[in-house]
Amino acid sequence: MSKYVGAVGIAVDDLDVSAAFYTNTLGMTALQTIELPTMKEIIMGFEGTRSAAVILMKYTDGTTIPDGNQPGKIVFYVDDTAATLDAVREIDGTVESEAKAVESMGGAIIGFARDPDGHQLELIQKPPKS
Repeated sequence: MSKYVGAVGIAVDDLDVSAAFYTNTLGMTALQTIELPTMKEIIMGFEGTRSAAVILMKYTDGTTIPDGNQPGKIVFYVDDTAATLDAVREIDGTVESEAKAVESMGGAIIGFARDPDGHQLELIQKPPKS
């Protein structure tokens, strides 16, 4: 039986643009670059943690990915949801919903954005201590 998620892979159009997005908005680091017969990958993660990695995958064999709103989402726990959404805006990213407290999530502050390839990001900040 598995004990944790190691990584989630997402197809991207431009590896450099996507790596810069995840670095500049979420503070991730490119941990490794891998060249496979059908694609090139950059493994993005948070150094010194067991956090799941996001693998940015660029197909090199002619496989195409649909444009726009990709299905699914990637959930990130952040220190400051509003500041992270501001970082998305600063690089002309898409903010779908502003940071707001969600009572059904114990008062966690949640916002939504999209990366350059349309993957939805859910940004969750722990609720303030009472």
